Amino acid sequence: MEGDGVAAVSSRRPGRWQRTVTGSAQDLKPGAFAFVMATGIVSTALAERGALASSAVLLWIAAVGYAMLWAGYLWRVMFRWQGFRTDLAGPRGFAFLTAVAASDVLAGRLAADRHYGGAAALTAVGTTGWLVLGYGVPLLLVSSGRGVSLRQVNGTWFIWVVGTQSVAVATAALAPHTGGRALGILASACWAVGLLQYLLVAALALARLLLEPVEPTELIPPYWVFMGAAAISVLAGARLLRLPPADTLLPGTFVLGVSAVAWSFCTWLIPLLLALGVWRHVLHRVPLHYETSLWSMVFPVGMYGVASRELGEAAGWDWMTTTGAGEAWVALAVWVAVFAGMLAAPLTAFRHSAQRGQQK
Repeated sequence: MEGDGVAAVSSRRPGRWQRTVTGSAQDLKPGAFAFVMATGIVSTALAERGALASSAVLLWIAAVGYAMLWAGYLWRVMFRWQGFRTDLAGPRGFAFLTAVAASDVLAGRLAADRHYGGAAALTAVGTTGWLVLGYGVPLLLVSSGRGVSLRQVNGTWFIWVVGTQSVAVATAALAPHTGGRALGILASACWAVGLLQYLLVAALALARLLLEPVEPTELIPPYWVFMGAAAISVLAGARLLRLPPADTLLPGTFVLGVSAVAWSFCTWLIPLLLALGVWRHVLHRVPLHYETSLWSMVFPVGMYGVASRELGEAAGWDWMTTTGAGEAWVALAVWVAVFAGMLAAPLTAFRHSAQRGQQK
């Protein structure tokens, strides 16, 4: 009887696989969908370069990751709501808009392959998420009662901009295939809103860096989204330039001029971000190891190449088109390095755990 009781209790305990899955879902970071954003945009860059097989592999990886992450987040909402809400109402709440951008990046990739039904469905998910989170996160920050100090402003706030511009990119890609003007107008409005959001967040981020002490460990990869938000604004502008003037709200000359300014600023930011990385990892010896936020660095690298290529084509600047096409291989190399780090991270953690156990 005693043995039967022990067996019954043991049978009710979650198995190792169940504990692993539950722990992974519980530990999901707010910006985990950056993996899908990065993989999807690198897939797009490779497809435009003509590397169709490699692009298809990354598209499948992004699709599987997208489904798994949605399952993980839904589990958190149902079974760990308080922790989820705390993250959502905190200073990193804007990182949840990676789910919006991931949906729209995949939509744009499917639209390029003429899978318009799937692209439309993902754009609907992305646009709905943008409306809910784009308004919800700022409202939660304001209504939390705790306030937000300047020190809490961080690079993930630029994902607010990325989410808005991703809607512009996806709707502009679908607009020529709907037979109406609604999506073109929506894309124009989102592009304009995203530009103003960028100026607002950039002012806050710059004030944070200049007026508050910055520790080397604080300059994490999400600050690369500073550049990524500008790059996706360039891509959205390039997509608008492909639409008939009657289907947009803004003059083409204005869109082209602003997109060229944003591209120039993107390009200027790259050496600065690289220098900050040297300052962090070489001068201050902060260890470089895998973290989810590294995907927020891969995404801007891939987005810069795609945006450069499409703006070059729209404006007739062959040198920019060539630059963007060649940058696809740089983006792939960075993606492979971070993906390898992601696969190796569990093994490294297990090894360190075993070493600590032996020391005890």
